Amino acid sequence: MLVIVAPGQGAQTPGFLSPWLELPGVADRVEYWSAVADLDLRRYGTTADADEIRDTAVAQPLLVSAGLLAAEQLGDTADAVAGHSVGEFTAAAFTGVLSPEAALVLVRERGRGMAEASATTPTGMTAVLGGDRAEVLEALATHGLTPANDNGSGQIVAAGTVEQLQALADAPPARARLRSLSVAGAFHTQHMTPAVERLGALAAGVLPGDPRTRLLSNADGAVVRSGRDYLNRLVAQVSSPVRWDLCTETLSDLGVTAIIELPPAGTLVGLAKRALRGVELLALKTPEDLDRARELIKEHAGSPSSSSEGL
Repeated sequence: MLVIVAPGQGAQTPGFLSPWLELPGVADRVEYWSAVADLDLRRYGTTADADEIRDTAVAQPLLVSAGLLAAEQLGDTADAVAGHSVGEFTAAAFTGVLSPEAALVLVRERGRGMAEASATTPTGMTAVLGGDRAEVLEALATHGLTPANDNGSGQIVAAGTVEQLQALADAPPARARLRSLSVAGAFHTQHMTPAVERLGALAAGVLPGDPRTRLLSNADGAVVRSGRDYLNRLVAQVSSPVRWDLCTETLSDLGVTAIIELPPAGTLVGLAKRALRGVELLALKTPEDLDRARELIKEHAGSPSSSSEGL
């Protein structure tokens, strides 16, 4: 059983789009999508520096466009699809819930809304690695922080004000390491409520399709069958925690045997390496990885899952 996953914000690195532009037709696609996103995606994906692509309004359309460019090289082949945070929009377009253009318009406004919300109060996110799960959650609650991403594999991302994050840094949970993330705000918390309203107003005019394959939701790891339900979840997820740990549990229950992560890849296969032992993993970083991706598709796609009828 083959699963394709799409990463979220923070996965981007300077120049990561460059090798993909060498593929036939990709530069034209990027030019078109730049008009849709109202951003120079080519420049941001090739020559822009880390600070420029850290900007939420830039990072989100850039991530989705890069994921879709790679997905178009693979075809409609996955047995299940999941995205992390903004990667859910990549997943929605890959499975036919949204057109690529609709996904980019929604992400454009999502990114702008989240950037504006982030500018209201200085906020951020910090990964808490290791430690006892209960103790980590207790420490976050003590400082008024939200477990905005529960990624499993001993990784929980705390989100809140700069002062709250500093308090956590000054008194971290036992046996835990802290790592500040390259994001501009406290995503998936109540700080993003204005962005939810903005995105919801726009999403109301979209006519989604139903997913062509199993499509997982960050809200609870559920397989969502209705395109409208999934779109509503995308809107609500902006201010709600990402439960990637539950998505991982669902993939395990489905009987996943191989995972391909779309670019800029690495984060999600890293989590899967610890949580889904024995599963073949591929971080699709450059076009040089496409041959291996196609081999995995040939070997694993279309195989029966262990409990697909119940999910």
